[in-house]
Amino acid sequence: MGQEKKNSHSNEPKYQYINTFSDLQAFIAEIESEKILAVDLEADSMFHFKEKICLIQMSTQNQSAVIDPLFIKDLSPLKPIFHNPAIKKIFHGADYDIRSLYRDFKIDINNLFDTQLASMFLGIRETSLEAVCKARFNIKLDKKYQKKDWSIRPLPTPMVDYAAGDTKYLISLYTELAKELSEAKRDFWVIEECEYLSKVRSTNADNAPLFLKCRGAGRLDRQSLSVLENLLQLRKTIAEKKDRPLFKVLSNSSLIDIATSRPLKLRVLKELNIISHKQLNMYGKSLIKAIIAAIEIPQEDLPLYPRKKKSVSVKASRRIKVLKKCRDQLSEQFMLEPGLLLNKSLICILAEKNPHNLDELKKIPEIKNWQHKVFGTEIVKTLKTLPS
Repeated sequence: MGQEKKNSHSNEPKYQYINTFSDLQAFIAEIESEKILAVDLEADSMFHFKEKICLIQMSTQNQSAVIDPLFIKDLSPLKPIFHNPAIKKIFHGADYDIRSLYRDFKIDINNLFDTQLASMFLGIRETSLEAVCKARFNIKLDKKYQKKDWSIRPLPTPMVDYAAGDTKYLISLYTELAKELSEAKRDFWVIEECEYLSKVRSTNADNAPLFLKCRGAGRLDRQSLSVLENLLQLRKTIAEKKDRPLFKVLSNSSLIDIATSRPLKLRVLKELNIISHKQLNMYGKSLIKAIIAAIEIPQEDLPLYPRKKKSVSVKASRRIKVLKKCRDQLSEQFMLEPGLLLNKSLICILAEKNPHNLDELKKIPEIKNWQHKVFGTEIVKTLKTLPS
């Protein structure tokens, strides 16, 4: 089965480098009866316009594999493994990986355990995999290949070795965290949070204005917003043509500054010193054209940044205040970050709904079962301190 390699350090276990469909099938046949599986991914978001998964690393307690999806076009044998609720899938910081697996391969995950999320619910402040492994196992992970281009082929052996090592400690880490969560009676908190996390998906906003994802756009007037949208559309076209990430063409902050200044001549754009000389030579004329086109749009057709209504009643405002105070007290009691217990959005929902008892609280879709069980009584009691 797949090419077998040995990691850089002689005492580290061997792993299989799998780049054919038949080898993938054989590997899946070997692990389909396992109960625990550690998983990690490597992607190329730093180097290409459309990011993709470039490697999938998987480890059981006895073996590891690095699967190459750039060679194996059909990854359907993986789907039953990830879908099987009898196999616990261990990730660290799973949000991006879950979105990517579904986006690229329509793979969904059952029985997820996120070791980063578990660490957070144990009150651990530094939750990167490097920090956690250093604190628990006194092991320093080598992250020198973290920002390399994982889409290059052939991949240098040291990079594949590095990738294989990313799942090496996850099962041991899971074992310790699960035990500590159980002792703290927070295991069911993390189980439910992981269930929610396993269902996250990337949003498809193809028809939405690009300025909605550009920080600072909400501060612009309508004409500057129109200019910004044209600039963002231009950057997207250039990035797609060059197959480069958006930020490697022009930064958001540069485009915001140009949209605010609205230079109409190349000379003026140069004097503003917002972009480099190289960027000016490559994109300057196109930027000026995009600005002029946006300025010529009639006033009534200019875009308007959507504003969420913030009309909170006086009573709701008071409830928000007491709920935040309650949340902060619970944060100290459990020694956890306040947002883990009740985030800002949920506090606002609770303030508006104003549940009078535990039954009413449970009917609020956004409240999770563990929150209802652990401090639901405290929430209702807090809300009752205010006059109805």
